[in-house]
Amino acid sequence: MTQKQNIIDLKDIVVKFDDETVLKGINLSIKDKEFVTLLGPSGCGKTTTLRIIGGFVLPDEGEIFFEGKKINGVPPYKRQVNTIFQRYALFPHLNVYENVAFGLRIKKRPEKEIRTRVKEMLALVGLQGYERRNIDALSGGQQQRVAIARAVINQPKVLLLDEPLAALDLKLRKEMQVELKKIQQSLGITFVYVTHDQEEALTMSDTVVVMNHGVIQQIGTPQDIYNEPQNAFVADFIGESNIVDGVMPEDLRVQFLGRDFVCVDKGFAPDEPVDVVIRPEDIKVVPPAEGQFTGQVDTVTFKGVHYEMIVKVEGKDWMIHSTKCEEPGAVIGMRVDPFDIHIMHKSDEPIYRDDDPSTVIDEEAVQ
Repeated sequence: MTQKQNIIDLKDIVVKFDDETVLKGINLSIKDKEFVTLLGPSGCGKTTTLRIIGGFVLPDEGEIFFEGKKINGVPPYKRQVNTIFQRYALFPHLNVYENVAFGLRIKKRPEKEIRTRVKEMLALVGLQGYERRNIDALSGGQQQRVAIARAVINQPKVLLLDEPLAALDLKLRKEMQVELKKIQQSLGITFVYVTHDQEEALTMSDTVVVMNHGVIQQIGTPQDIYNEPQNAFVADFIGESNIVDGVMPEDLRVQFLGRDFVCVDKGFAPDEPVDVVIRPEDIKVVPPAEGQFTGQVDTVTFKGVHYEMIVKVEGKDWMIHSTKCEEPGAVIGMRVDPFDIHIMHKSDEPIYRDDDPSTVIDEEAVQ
């Protein structure tokens, strides 16, 4: 199998807005024909990273390489990159055909070529027959498809997408996740996608780059990011997690909740304090006498394919996803297999919370 070459390399990228450092020495390589998602909470630096690649923001420090050539001073229109913004930026006074044809008209391509290419692009995004429609007569999903067709008709080597599904309703957003992945595979070009939606990242990506506070926390496949998070922030941001303090007295053994548990992790210092991460779906509900530890059910919520239970264990809330439904107030046993106990080094990175009131940098506001 041929090894894919890097198409983009960011080396030691630092970006400052006023007195705030938004990117803190970012190093990232993106391979040709890869679907890469920059994922993280608001203010983490993902949009700024995208704009660095597109040429809309210049780094204060560091180097940007495209196919091995440094492009720090190359303006956006000279880069083999196109961008789809969150608001699509379509021309309301032009119909669908002319919106898609716009880039080729700027390049003064022959009319015959324009007709052929526009027809191909509209077929690619499933909008055959919409050529003469006005933009304001289209749904949000259709407008997004026009934006994609317009962006790729010039055959860029990289397409940058800045939260393009954010304005769509849930059902349409899920449909477009699948469509975007199909389009990327059909075109065979590199997609760099920005989102704060974990499900989008896991659904579409070949590689996920998790960011927080201007620092890359982890790079990996969706499976790696979910199953083997490198720190408590990643574990809590990607899906739901129970995170508790623990100690590793020795390899393959961890202590938490005042008990010893067998685990599969090693390489920690003797008696090293650690974060213990257990996913809600990995906790088995058993009779109290058969549990490794017990708790009292506080709340139960039906989620369609499972029940979500909040269980009080020694004063701390634990989340369990189970097809079994226990009544609030019931005492239950809980068991966890060794390979479902994830151990990670303590980190200074704060655990993510949706309702965290701490101040974050609004990347768009300061640009």
